[in-house]
Amino acid sequence: MLKILAVDDDKAILDVIRFILEEEGYEVITLANGNNILDMVKQISPDLILLDVMLGGLDGREICKALKAHEQFKKIPVVIISASHQLSDLLLPGSPDNFLAKPFDIDHLVQIVKAQLAA
Repeated sequence: MLKILAVDDDKAILDVIRFILEEEGYEVITLANGNNILDMVKQISPDLILLDVMLGGLDGREICKALKAHEQFKKIPVVIISASHQLSDLLLPGSPDNFLAKPFDIDHLVQIVKAQLAA
């Protein structure tokens, strides 16, 4: 079973993501902040990471850059989730593999997850 790590400081969004993706047959692990994300990624070896931009005092884009700079994690697809529709960050080094705007459509979430896991 493919593992997805979902990181968001909004428990309701994590619950929705978990419900939707578990229905699609994925194992979903949730994290309510980005403080221990590198340790968590090392521990669970996810096949995909869904990462919110605003995580309390942390910036998901910086976490994404750290993941992409890490030899062990750089090949794990990262999808940034944000209420901001600013896509210019996707062109920068260390950028995410895809972007999902909040509020998101359930079918679009599933489509992005499937596409990233198939890549």
